[in-house]
Amino acid sequence: MAALEKMFDVRGKSVIVTGGASGIGRAYAEIMAEHGARVCIFDIDAEGSARLVSEMTAKGWDVWSQTVDVSDRPAMAAAFDAVAAKHDRIDTVFANAGIDPGPGFNTVTGERYPGGAIENIPDEQWDRGIELNLNSVYTTVKNAVRHMKPNGGGEIIVTSSIASLINESIVGTSYMPAKAAVNHFVRHMAMELGAYGIRVNAILPGPFITNIAGGRLRNKADRAAFESQSLIGRIGDIEDIKGLALLLASPAGSFFTGSLIVIDGGSLTRMT
Repeated sequence: MAALEKMFDVRGKSVIVTGGASGIGRAYAEIMAEHGARVCIFDIDAEGSARLVSEMTAKGWDVWSQTVDVSDRPAMAAAFDAVAAKHDRIDTVFANAGIDPGPGFNTVTGERYPGGAIENIPDEQWDRGIELNLNSVYTTVKNAVRHMKPNGGGEIIVTSSIASLINESIVGTSYMPAKAAVNHFVRHMAMELGAYGIRVNAILPGPFITNIAGGRLRNKADRAAFESQSLIGRIGDIEDIKGLALLLASPAGSFFTGSLIVIDGGSLTRMT
């Protein structure tokens, strides 16, 4: 058991989770803090962050938060500097924040939705999707590396999506190309940063019950459409992703870099 604990030991690590107040980001923050890491949550939702920090600190975990918009580059740089000043270093960063810019051109039951047709997409919707799903990852990684290089390395874990590998008609059009670009960026960063002891990997979730798209998958009909694609008859709960997050952030994941790891209950197999 002692050897196993050492393999997954993240005690004392300085960790940042963007979009950490809910959903998959919350799962990352919880699993790291529960295992002894010092965690800072970055989220634009100040109230949600405060509630989560209160819950987690009540358990004796070392967690705090900063209210920051991941599309605000000066604010992100300052937030990273604040973590480095408080923790003396930054070891692990989860670049998780993102949105479903929606709606897509189809509904979950297969009818065409005119509002999602390419000629009707507001330019601001497209730009916001690219900004939060791609550009914010660039900003996050850039600031992480700025602090990790002088300390001899670290781990960067990016939340992509199985939508980066397929086309989904019910998802906002900018989502798929943004996430596909994230995959290429992750591999490129792994190639550049390996020499500095920095590992860069991507987690590609399938359908999970989160707040994305207004928490659509909590709706029974919407959830059923995705459950029918799963090989195990259900969609993901955020608890399902915690083990993978801990693996990639710990010594157990020391030979992972440039990896795109699908976690989707087999949905991608059926979709393709």
